[in-house]
Amino acid sequence: MTQIPLARRSPIPPDTCNLASAIEVVGDRWTLLILRAALYGVRRFDDFQAELKCPRTVLSGRLKSLVDSGLLVKRPYKAPGKRARPEYLLSAMGLSLRPILIGLTQWGDAWLSEGETPPISFTKAGTKSAIRAAFVDGEGREVRPDQIRTVIRGRSGLE
Repeated sequence: MTQIPLARRSPIPPDTCNLASAIEVVGDRWTLLILRAALYGVRRFDDFQAELKCPRTVLSGRLKSLVDSGLLVKRPYKAPGKRARPEYLLSAMGLSLRPILIGLTQWGDAWLSEGETPPISFTKAGTKSAIRAAFVDGEGREVRPDQIRTVIRGRSGLE
């Protein structure tokens, strides 16, 4: 595998890097676990809390942050005989994280499962054909991780 060459600094300062900005939005444990649960259909505060065992104050803050950042949409629902309460659905922005979360799942399957069969897999809708996260070029051909080159503002970067 090709090693990334030694650098004294990142080629882009964190304050102008979109990866650093994305990490600010989704990069803590509770936020990622909430997004994971939402990806699987959990929508209601009490259901998030019961599944994640997250302190209620932390969960409330993370849900607010996810709504404020545009990853979740908050809408009211009303169970029969109960008062209206909010539920949280993935927005288009949140749904667009699905390939990243699937890729992270598959990374965990490969590196953390200790040889066990993964508890979940992903298939193409309408078929039983297994899918996996991958990079593709403009012509739709798969690009292996060792073939990826970073280009910084039109200059050749890390190779």
